[in-house]
Amino acid sequence: MPTATYAGTPVPVTEDGFFTDPDRWTEEMAPEIAREAGIDALTDQHWQVIKHMRHEYAEKGTGPTVRALGRTSGVTIKQLYQLFPKGPAKIAAKIAGIPKPRGCI
Repeated sequence: MPTATYAGTPVPVTEDGFFTDPDRWTEEMAPEIAREAGIDALTDQHWQVIKHMRHEYAEKGTGPTVRALGRTSGVTIKQLYQLFPKGPAKIAAKIAGIPKPRGCI
């Protein structure tokens, strides 16, 4: 299994770069993961979505879809695409250190 190093800590990831063990994630890792995804700086809205993704994963065992994220995160779908242009649910999940949400390709 591949590994990636964020904030000086090696973590196991999938071939697509998603954490296999979300408990290994720390907030210090998020900016590095975001930069890899083409996001230069994480704003308060980014953090709102990231924390929501982690909460949903903890509650349901998977991250929300884009539609569900737009309904439940307090950020509109249009804003989600501005924050995470290459696929909001997928990129937000990767930055949040959770597995790829079901239904994401």
